[in-house]
Amino acid sequence: MKRWALFIPFITFTLLGFLLWRGLYLDPKDIPSALVDKPFPEFSLPTLIGEELKTQSSLEGEVTLVNVWGTWCISCKVEHPFLVELAERGVRIIGVNYKDENDAARKWLVDLGNPYEYSVDDVDGTLSMDLGVTGAPETFFVDAKGVIRYKHQGVITQGTWAPLEKIWLSLVDESKQAVNP
Repeated sequence: MKRWALFIPFITFTLLGFLLWRGLYLDPKDIPSALVDKPFPEFSLPTLIGEELKTQSSLEGEVTLVNVWGTWCISCKVEHPFLVELAERGVRIIGVNYKDENDAARKWLVDLGNPYEYSVDDVDGTLSMDLGVTGAPETFFVDAKGVIRYKHQGVITQGTWAPLEKIWLSLVDESKQAVNP
């Protein structure tokens, strides 16, 4: 046997060790969404309150945050007060209630405040799957034409909103320019 072949396990171990070490410094939130710059997926779901049927066309006409949430999600409870504050500031937020019990979700909105213009009931998780949701909360920035322009995984708080607000404001400005060229 050739003497260099004895180094193959050492080289393999070293290479794997380097890749694992490098992986420690990757941010899992940096995974780009395949849906960015594509139209919001088609859906037809009832609203959580009132059971009015909504479709993706109801997102068009105004810049919108689409927030995937659930009462079972601890991070969603952390995020919720700031979403209420954003809604009070005039940010349009649509909810996707993900695999949740309707009574619990309605109680949540009554007890904690309702930041959503409406929240669709995604009890089977089909819309969330079409969006590529890996866990709640996730928030999609949708422009006035119904195109997903940005995806944020994780909690939105006062601290995380600063860079996101720049994206939001640029979409709002873009929308205004399209209306008044």
